[in-house]
Amino acid sequence: MPEIVAVLGASPKPDRYSNKAIRLLREYGHTVIPVNPAQTQIEGLAVVASAEALPRPVDTVTMYVSPAHSDALLPGLLALHPRRVIFNPGAENPALEDALRKAGIAVEEACTLVLLRTGQF
Repeated sequence: MPEIVAVLGASPKPDRYSNKAIRLLREYGHTVIPVNPAQTQIEGLAVVASAEALPRPVDTVTMYVSPAHSDALLPGLLALHPRRVIFNPGAENPALEDALRKAGIAVEEACTLVLLRTGQF
């Protein structure tokens, strides 16, 4: 079933995993919203500057933001209240994950690309 997916830490660089995720999510029929404060367009999609600026509802947020920067995303994620947040390799943040779980948001530590390719998304 197609979802609305926000990609936090979206990159315009084709070799970055967040960019690969954008392309693969679209290939699988999902509606993708890239999130990056320094970009206006990625892969032909309009980019949103922050989690707070995302339209609602969003089914899944897939994180490509380092733990050093992701703590600041908590208020926006709580306000958005997606069904789940996927922490891709390198983006794991146990404190943020716990806070999201306590708010009733499902959390996964997984690779979005693998989840898509193996039918687990």
